[in-house]
Amino acid sequence: MPSTFGAVHLAHEFLRLHVKEGDLCIDCTAGRGKDAAFLCGLVGRSGKVIALDIQPEAVESTEALISEQGYTDICEVHLDSHENVDRYAQPGTVSAIVFNFGWLPGGDHTKHTQTESSITALKKCLPLLRDGGIMSLSIYYGRDTGFEEKDAILEYIASLPVGEYAVVVSEFVNRPNCPPISVRIYRTSL
Repeated sequence: MPSTFGAVHLAHEFLRLHVKEGDLCIDCTAGRGKDAAFLCGLVGRSGKVIALDIQPEAVESTEALISEQGYTDICEVHLDSHENVDRYAQPGTVSAIVFNFGWLPGGDHTKHTQTESSITALKKCLPLLRDGGIMSLSIYYGRDTGFEEKDAILEYIASLPVGEYAVVVSEFVNRPNCPPISVRIYRTSL
């Protein structure tokens, strides 16, 4: 087990169990590119990963990591908002979708995901999932940002239809200072 067992570890463990060679996956908040690169390793040369971020710094970081790891033929990186995710895939075709809500790691904390666009993105992502598809959400909040977004996301996912989705929320209850919340969503039927 890694010494920094956290939301990223939980997300990658979940993705590793469900993403297969040849799958189509979307990283809706590319950040520094670690999730996109991880997904590329899972989908292999016959798969595809689409990564989105609204910050040029994040897109540059993601492109650099993807290139460094030799995944440029697998991953498309777009400077675009996660609320436009439905422009990049057809309904019922995506195996896994990843979100990291909050701010760019090592970046400006005044620039962060916003409640309205995040909820819109989640609503647009659900129909993109294939039967058995998954979503991994890591919700980072704290300081002066993210509490409204966290509450809205948790309220929204709690309302998803039981017959179509299974939603699991994990919290680190023994960590101080607003530890991230890890969410796993399974599409159980179309």
